[in-house]
Amino acid sequence: MTKTTARPVEAIAVRPVQAPPPAGDRRRRRLADQARAYAFLLGGLVCFALFSWYPAIRAVVIAFQKYTPGSDPEWVGAANFTRVFDDPEFTAAWRNTLTFTLLALLIGFAIPFVLALVLNELRHAKAFFRIVVYLPVMIPPVVTALLWKWFYDPGAGLANEALRLLHLPTSNWSNGADTALVSLVIVATWANMGGTVLIYLAALQSIPGELYEAAELDGANLLQRIRHVTIPQTRFVILMLMLLQVIATMQVFTEPFVITGGGPENATVTVLYLIYKYAFLYNDFGGACALSVMLLVFLGIFSAVYLRLTRTEGEDTA
Repeated sequence: MTKTTARPVEAIAVRPVQAPPPAGDRRRRRLADQARAYAFLLGGLVCFALFSWYPAIRAVVIAFQKYTPGSDPEWVGAANFTRVFDDPEFTAAWRNTLTFTLLALLIGFAIPFVLALVLNELRHAKAFFRIVVYLPVMIPPVVTALLWKWFYDPGAGLANEALRLLHLPTSNWSNGADTALVSLVIVATWANMGGTVLIYLAALQSIPGELYEAAELDGANLLQRIRHVTIPQTRFVILMLMLLQVIATMQVFTEPFVITGGGPENATVTVLYLIYKYAFLYNDFGGACALSVMLLVFLGIFSAVYLRLTRTEGEDTA
């Protein structure tokens, strides 16, 4: 048996208990930390206020004024809204915008999710295919629109050349009143799906593998695993991306501006393109801001109702 020797009591160093700092010192230290944090945020807050909030507030004010550059604004109340509402292009713009949004949800919402599922199952060359999928996002939007405008050329465009090669009937694409809007939806889907695919892919890779293993042990096939495991686990991401896609597609401008110019026969005039026409073609900034406020109110109400319904659904499910 090993004999242990007890240490003398005098040899044990007793560290004095430090008293907590006074409440005033703690408060000053906390205020100093917050001041440093806000100092770092100050530049971003100033830029955000100058380039986001101020233009938005200014647009709301101009919506109730008769405003042209170089002249004093004149308060006209709701006259701008009445004039815009009576414009024959107003109905066409909202109809085209809502149709574009619906088609974008039907065509462009499922494709990124399917691509993310495929990329998530790949075992080789994952990085390469991620770059390929994300490549369209890195191309400037105007360049993308010009590229697709050449693709859609009814004469020597690549799209019709491919159809002729396959002995299929050609199409007017963006030059036809009945096909122009769908053509623009294809362009927007191709140009913007890369970021959505990567977000879905990150959400898929965060799903625990044990859930899929348990589903396979229960005899679930691929579609059943997607329905009962993948979709419920990525539900929040799906709902948020759907809301963001609706907001983005309701503000479509580049594709109709560059490819079709709002035609043919106003088939691709959107709300944002009509705002551009009021401001820079008609020189009617009051009408442009009135239309902008209408779009803002519509998207705000839609977002509030959408978030309320999805939150209620999530609470009921929980």
